[in-house]
Amino acid sequence: MSQEPRRTGFSGPTLVRLLARLTDADAPPPATSLSGQLSQWLGWPDAIALSAALKGGPAAAPAAVPANPRACGATAEEQECARVRGALADAIAGDNALAARRRGPGRPSALAEAMDAQVDYAIYRHRYVSQQQAMETAIGALRGRMRAALSTRAPDMARLAMVDAVMERVLGAREQNVLGSVPTLLEGHFQRLRQAEAAALAEAQAATKPAAAAPVAPGAWLAVFRKDMQSVLLAELEIRFQPVEGLLAALRGS
Repeated sequence: MSQEPRRTGFSGPTLVRLLARLTDADAPPPATSLSGQLSQWLGWPDAIALSAALKGGPAAAPAAVPANPRACGATAEEQECARVRGALADAIAGDNALAARRRGPGRPSALAEAMDAQVDYAIYRHRYVSQQQAMETAIGALRGRMRAALSTRAPDMARLAMVDAVMERVLGAREQNVLGSVPTLLEGHFQRLRQAEAAALAEAQAATKPAAAAPVAPGAWLAVFRKDMQSVLLAELEIRFQPVEGLLAALRGS
């Protein structure tokens, strides 16, 4: 089946580049600088809280501070980050693999293809949103634990934990709104793939002579979409994990 044109020369995070290709839409450059965008997003209570975190002294350290923080420091946090990230990545891969296994050895391929061709996108929207919720819950809890670890270190590290807490609160809703639009963008890709295959099959059936190339396998479009959806989810996981990676880097250097 024909594939959608792939855009070249586009820079930016993997998630943005994937969505630009799958939705066939150019991503316009930001009209303002990052600092300008932040000034528009921050309300005055948020600006006060961020200023206090940046300029003020760190909060008091918890009473139960380990005698040797490095003994359970970077190595332990690295292991926890790898565990959480690996579990989320495995859940994404397993979710798509589960959908592919529904045919089973006893299910005729023709019937499977016919049912796949009629599948409703609502199923995939629900699965995508479920994966987003799992990422938000697991990464949010991990981020909190990383901040708690930083708060036991040097004063500048405790201040960094305070800044991260403010930024998570301020930008969390913005992130949720932006990432929440991804399932809608993928729906257009879903429909275009299905329509492209239907058109290719109709053209092959109407041809008076057999095509030189092998005919399009009915239902192949859905396998393409599943793979694309998995790639987008993994790219979103990468984006969501960036704050955690920043905290982990700080822990390594503390």
